[in-house]
Amino acid sequence: MSPRIAILGLHLEANAFAPPTLHQDFLRQCLARGEEITRLARAPNPPLPAEIPGFYARMDATGDWTPCPILMAAAPPGGPIEQSVFLDFLDEMQRGLAAALPVDGVYVASHGASSATGDEDSDGTMLAMIRRLVGPRVPIVVTHDLHCNVSERMIEQLDCFIAYRTNPHVDMAARAAEAADAMRELLAGEKTARAFLRLPLTPPSVTLLTAEGPYADLVRDAEALMASDPAILNASVTGGFTFSDLPKCGITVTVTARNADMGAAKRACAQLARRGWAERARHTRRLLSIPEATELALKAGRGEVEPVIYSDAGDNPGGGGRGSTAYTLRALHEARVPGVVLGLFVDPALAAEAHALGEGAHFHAVFNRVESEFSKRFESGARILKLTDGDGVGRRGTMKGRTFQLGPTALLELDDSGMKVVVISLRRQCHEPRTLEMHGIDIAAARVVVVKSRGHFRAGFDEFFPNERIHEVDSAGLTSPVLTNFNWKRLPRPTWPLDPEAVWNDPGWN
Repeated sequence: MSPRIAILGLHLEANAFAPPTLHQDFLRQCLARGEEITRLARAPNPPLPAEIPGFYARMDATGDWTPCPILMAAAPPGGPIEQSVFLDFLDEMQRGLAAALPVDGVYVASHGASSATGDEDSDGTMLAMIRRLVGPRVPIVVTHDLHCNVSERMIEQLDCFIAYRTNPHVDMAARAAEAADAMRELLAGEKTARAFLRLPLTPPSVTLLTAEGPYADLVRDAEALMASDPAILNASVTGGFTFSDLPKCGITVTVTARNADMGAAKRACAQLARRGWAERARHTRRLLSIPEATELALKAGRGEVEPVIYSDAGDNPGGGGRGSTAYTLRALHEARVPGVVLGLFVDPALAAEAHALGEGAHFHAVFNRVESEFSKRFESGARILKLTDGDGVGRRGTMKGRTFQLGPTALLELDDSGMKVVVISLRRQCHEPRTLEMHGIDIAAARVVVVKSRGHFRAGFDEFFPNERIHEVDSAGLTSPVLTNFNWKRLPRPTWPLDPEAVWNDPGWN
């Protein structure tokens, strides 16, 4: 008889400083149930987290199995889930899983940095519910984003933990395939042991890239351990998501060992943790001030230096930012920097007005007509160059082959500066070149590109901008890399770099 594998997950990166995430936020991105998940997972360009089709493809390729999909809920990064919404999802997962029993295994594909307004460890709560239902012998395999916040309770519930190893994230399907292989081993009788350590280290996410730097070195060390030691099924180093402002934030190391070999798991875990703590001072990155960014942009616009791309990192919708701060926009516009393209600016009211007026119309554009803490009003005359429905399929990086929805969009050309601004209706980060190209923008011809994205844009725009022409701008917002800008309430303290006196107590595992 083919093994029955339950599939479920909750994708949300919760920023404690952002407004709560509501049911409608999941409806606007992904809320799939039952056999619909299987149908979508085996269809081209599915509107699912990339782990799901990756897991299906690998399980299909490695033998017979019967998927028992329950619920996949995904929303854009935002505030903690409204508690009633989380409880509804938890109840639906519990009822669906109970109805699917007996199952031979459970695959959980979650982001790992969720929280609810009444539950700081929503991922741990979900895993505890699953374990309670399926019992101690049914293997549970979990994949998480590397920006997850891992709790001890969660690790206690599962049999194998696997985190992404690339940032920008382009390995979701590969990690899901790894999860499928682990599931096959566990179904064949493999038993595991897990060792887990958390470091008092909560660096800004701009330092957690995996092409180079301290985090990249840790990930490579973990991969080397897996390649050299057959006892290690998986070694995952997660960077955490500091903006969740929770006691479980921080860089963590989780090692899953075969043959229930706790000694091997602890040795490998401690080795990685010691390396991470010893090199904590490398987690620094220089940001450009807005005046510095403006000066460099003027040089690029005049052709004195090569074109540049700016990360408006303080306002990254991919981390809970609203995508609507105008600090960088205003500075470049007022300096009359030529050849600037900015995307994606989230302003549904402005996009709707543009659609009502039509392409070619000239009007007085008011950005952020309803102001909030960081999203201040900006006004300019503008011409409407292009309108779209905002639907597309990504071609590179994290969105390659995946559908995206921006809601009604408008490409505006601002008077005087000539800056081109892509205005969208749904809160999405600009990490896929198609979101600009679908508006007729030739990215290669732009002198300055500004993206509201922290780092994932690097995998989408690398064909235009090598690393030396990528700069993060120190702009205010809910995702500022300058951690001293925030009033932390629940973050574990002391923690480096906020508290230089922070100390890690080595467990002495040898």
